[in-house]
Amino acid sequence: MVDYHSSNNQASSGGPAVYMDPREQENDWDRDLLLDPAWEKQQRKTFTAWCNSHLRKAGTQIENIEEDFRDGLKLMLLLEVISGERLPKPERGKMRVHKINNVNKALDYIASKGVKLVSIGAEEIVDGNAKMTLGMIWTIILRFAIQDISVEETSAKEGLLLWCQRKTAPYKNVNVQNFHISWKDGLAFNALIHRHRPELIDYDKLRKDDPLTNLNNAFEVAEKYLDIPKMMDAEDIVNTARPDEKAIMTYVSSFYHAFSGAQKVSTATTICKVLAVNQENEHLMEDYEKLASDLLEWIRRTIPWLENRAPEKTMAEMQQKLEDFRGYRRVHKPPKVQEKCQLEINFNTLQTKLRLSNRPAFMPSEGRMVSDINGSWHNLEGAEKGYEEWMLNEIRRLERLDHLAEKFRQKATIHESWTDGKEAMLTQKDYETASLSEVKALLRKHEAFESDLAAHQDRVEQIAAIAQELNELDYYDSPSVNARCQKICEQWDALGSLTQSRRESLERTEKQLESIDELYLEYAKRAAPFNNWMEGAMEDLQDMFIVHNIEEIQGLITAHEQFKSTLPEANKEREAIQAIQAEVQKIAQYNGIKLSGGNPYTTITPKSIDDKWHKVEQLVPQRDRALQEELAKQQSNDHLRRKFATQANIVGPWIQTKMEEIGRISIEMNGTLEDQLVNLREYEQSIIEYKPNIDQLEGDHQLIQEALIFDNKYTAYTMEHLRVGWEQLLTTIARTINEIENQILTRDAKGISQEQLHEYRTSFNHFDKDHSGALMAEEFKACLISLGYDVENNKAGDAEFARIMGIVDPNNSGAVTFQAFIDFMSRETTDTDTADQVIASFKILAADKNFITAEELRRELPPDQAEYCIARMAPYSGPDAKPGALDYMSFSTALYGESDL
Repeated sequence: MVDYHSSNNQASSGGPAVYMDPREQENDWDRDLLLDPAWEKQQRKTFTAWCNSHLRKAGTQIENIEEDFRDGLKLMLLLEVISGERLPKPERGKMRVHKINNVNKALDYIASKGVKLVSIGAEEIVDGNAKMTLGMIWTIILRFAIQDISVEETSAKEGLLLWCQRKTAPYKNVNVQNFHISWKDGLAFNALIHRHRPELIDYDKLRKDDPLTNLNNAFEVAEKYLDIPKMMDAEDIVNTARPDEKAIMTYVSSFYHAFSGAQKVSTATTICKVLAVNQENEHLMEDYEKLASDLLEWIRRTIPWLENRAPEKTMAEMQQKLEDFRGYRRVHKPPKVQEKCQLEINFNTLQTKLRLSNRPAFMPSEGRMVSDINGSWHNLEGAEKGYEEWMLNEIRRLERLDHLAEKFRQKATIHESWTDGKEAMLTQKDYETASLSEVKALLRKHEAFESDLAAHQDRVEQIAAIAQELNELDYYDSPSVNARCQKICEQWDALGSLTQSRRESLERTEKQLESIDELYLEYAKRAAPFNNWMEGAMEDLQDMFIVHNIEEIQGLITAHEQFKSTLPEANKEREAIQAIQAEVQKIAQYNGIKLSGGNPYTTITPKSIDDKWHKVEQLVPQRDRALQEELAKQQSNDHLRRKFATQANIVGPWIQTKMEEIGRISIEMNGTLEDQLVNLREYEQSIIEYKPNIDQLEGDHQLIQEALIFDNKYTAYTMEHLRVGWEQLLTTIARTINEIENQILTRDAKGISQEQLHEYRTSFNHFDKDHSGALMAEEFKACLISLGYDVENNKAGDAEFARIMGIVDPNNSGAVTFQAFIDFMSRETTDTDTADQVIASFKILAADKNFITAEELRRELPPDQAEYCIARMAPYSGPDAKPGALDYMSFSTALYGESDL
């Protein structure tokens, strides 16, 4: 610790002096005790103004430099303002000891900053010693205003002098070699101001032979526009042979700090702009990643649902499945189509912004590339393809299964009704006690039964065939069908065996019996087939039918008309059979025969024949109505087909025409890019306004599906084709608009004129022979040659062409888009920020150090961007590293990718 209290003895023996750093020894405090009164006057004014320039920030000032610092209060306040640190709490007493203690606190603080003071003690300051007070203030100025000045390898006075020399070098009549006579004519002051704020001074009007005007002009401008208080009088400088060096240095240091701070603000602004671009790009990248993840997750969840081909058991369940799929197509998928399109647009826009800001291209995380999304979308559409057709086929299959199951039940019920009691009849032994005539009657009756049994053989075979078909079509209730069919077949086999056994028994007794009523026998033989015919007719008239078009129902109507034409002949047969029975009654009455019971050969009575005939007569008109209703339904279905086809045959060609027009618009050059963008958006609006036609088709298509219509001969367009075409049309116009927007971004960022863009488009279109919107490698080479590039087929030309292709086609697709073409044509002639420029900006903020601290970043940059840098800068590990040092060079190069290192 320096003994400030020993200064009285030193002052009395040798006079006041200041010990500074050896490099500053030539500036020691006035070894001749301020022999020149003019210097002391200049120092008083300059130092007072310098102190007040800082004290005013605390709302106070001094009038007399040796008097106002005597109590130490304003001295401590001055140190707190210029250092930004808190000093120990001052003592508020007015006694001498209180003042000495306060001044000592100030001197202790100065010593803590590495300043060695000799011969300056608190008592001299408290006593108002002017020379000691000025010496102390100069020490403060040197430490806090000049010592930290650093330019290249020099610091303090040499650094400040070098800074002045560099800033004033271009100006005539200015040659700064020191801090005294080099400033007498005032031109150096004016040159410093003009170098940084040329709008404030008309330097060419200044004359070297008019120093007073020059000095007053510089001092007034500095005070009015630069907030640098006037610290000297022009007359004092002009009228002094050698102006005071310390006063000049103090005043000039204020100019250095004013302009250095402005430079840092400008530099910070540049860095802020660069960081803002990077932050915006990172936000866009994060948005892309999230949108891509959400879309891929939706596709991942949806594909298994579309690939599920597990059939339902009933029509209602399958129709609900179909309705769910329609909801997916109408409600859930369209927004995802828009998300996919927007994702591609966002990706292209982001890449354009990165190119324009000289940043590396954005590479999404693994699995989230646009190609990955397109691949997943392709898989989605692959899973979707055929799903609707499969459901419709399943509905048709279930419809047929329901029809067959109902038909099986009807035939089985009829057969089971017929077989009811037949086993009991065949097992009775009534012939053992019967008469001959009765046995003959029983035999004939049995023959009639066998005829009836044979007639029912076809029905049993039909029942078995239907059961087999239900099994083959995987009918859900096949077990019960099979069980019933098995029972019928087993019963049928049993009836066959019993029939054979009874015949054999009757034939054994036939030799003992001879009497038979031929009329009964004839009746039975004719009644049985007629009865079977009527039963078959009733069954056919009640048979369910399913048709899919007008031709099929008209075929059924024709067959029904043919059936009705046979009814008169059938009625004649019925009358003939009834006539046989009438003849029996007539003969019996005529011969007085008493008939006991019915016909011994058949159970078919005349009444049952008439009843069934009347039933057939009732079923015929019912069948007529059912067929006519089905005809009306098929005519309605045909109307739906024609309605859908009429609209589809308009919409399909319209979509194709619009796709071709968009392709043509994308390569034409009508007006400015803004005009093209307006026209395209109007064109897009006209397409969007066409959406009701698509919605109308969707409605018509749903009506067709609800009517279970599976074909349409009136149009080649399906709803699936039209949906895909419409989605492609919307995507294509959106992409085309995005391309124009990216061209506008490129034009504005690169400063390309409309005429240049027109020239680029003309050259591009000339070599785009197939109007594909892209140039193949050979087409692009021909285009470059026409523009004057040396890419002919030789070693040097091939190397140059390979370099250019690496720029315009980094993915080696073999094609060059128009956007890549204009990027290439403009990138080599347009200024953009580079890694070197950002490094230079950070170097200014870091005061020429190879590293920067977090404190400096927070002081010079806005809070969010300062924290952005701190979080991303690696610790500096160079030989001159200090604790907390950050590596701004690596950070700057990382902003632009490896290609800019």
